[in-house]
Amino acid sequence: MNTTHEVRSRISGHVLIRDADSRVVLVDCDNAIHTENVSYALALSFADRPNGNIMQMAFGNGASAVSGVGDITYLPPNVVGADTQLYHQTYQKFVDDLSPLDTDPTNNFIRVNHAAGATYSDLVVTCMLDYNEPDGQPATADAVDTDGRFIFDELGLMTYDPSSTTGMLLTHVVFHPVQKALNRRIEVIYTLRIVMG
Repeated sequence: MNTTHEVRSRISGHVLIRDADSRVVLVDCDNAIHTENVSYALALSFADRPNGNIMQMAFGNGASAVSGVGDITYLPPNVVGADTQLYHQTYQKFVDDLSPLDTDPTNNFIRVNHAAGATYSDLVVTCMLDYNEPDGQPATADAVDTDGRFIFDELGLMTYDPSSTTGMLLTHVVFHPVQKALNRRIEVIYTLRIVMG
């Protein structure tokens, strides 16, 4: 007897960016999923192959433009094409706390939350940009330049392929510019909800 069981799945994401000391929320929004890359990464992960799991959080500054009067124009999330990346990636951090490439697993880690009997699970990726990172940032977060290297307006979760030192972009979120400076620690809490059925 042949039986088939078709399961529909849905993945949604949410990003919270806040000042790690004051807990002031800087960004609170949903993200876009790169469905082609996610489906491929899931298959690689199920097969226990490289480049199938989330390893990095990438930051960029190429997804918005601020006019002279302060109006912000946003580009759409970059989620089409297997080789797509952030519009202008300027920094990345390893967030897989099981990997030796993650140099601070206390502040950069992945957790899975699941309740018995539920048909969904939450994958929560936490990333901390500490005071001293990235290198070369300004001393204070009071820039008048809205497109500097450390004024982030996009980020995404990525896999990592050690053979090429790159990875697949799995998600992409575009938001209003947020400046990183030496006097500010920024915490990113990136939640992916995976629903089956």
